[in-house]
Amino acid sequence: MRFDEEVFAVLLAIVVVACIFTAAQSIPRHGEAFTAIGLLNEECKIGDYPRYIVVGEPVTLCIYVSNHLGKPALLQVRMKIGSRGYLPTNTTPLNTTYVVVLERVLDDGENVTQKITFVLNRTGTNLALVFELWRFDTSVGRWVYDGKWVHLYVNVTRVVPSWGLRRG
Repeated sequence: MRFDEEVFAVLLAIVVVACIFTAAQSIPRHGEAFTAIGLLNEECKIGDYPRYIVVGEPVTLCIYVSNHLGKPALLQVRMKIGSRGYLPTNTTPLNTTYVVVLERVLDDGENVTQKITFVLNRTGTNLALVFELWRFDTSVGRWVYDGKWVHLYVNVTRVVPSWGLRRG
């Protein structure tokens, strides 16, 4: 059987395309490195968050944290109390002491959902429960704010409101 130039050109084109495809698949792809934080209700689901909290009564929520930095990371979630208009930014954490701290080492691509139970000892309207994500930076040897946070506005009272506790 004899191949003419047209058949040879088609075969050569197929080989070239296959080589380019194989080379493209073998090049490692590195997406943007990032971390993530999320706030979930006491059943570790989205929604049905508490709107009213009674002073001295335990409150349980769940925190979701994910590491996609391309390497293991020691991450920390700091819970702080803020208010409307007094929240962190993507460059500055809330300038107040923390109420609770959670720490965890996560491998690259790993995530964790962890329950957190706390008690508030002061009343307030539209208090912001703020959860900031911090990362231990080994190059500087200290904790650095990761620029990510979540918050939930709640009203904290001394007694259960007469209309009852309502979620939503």
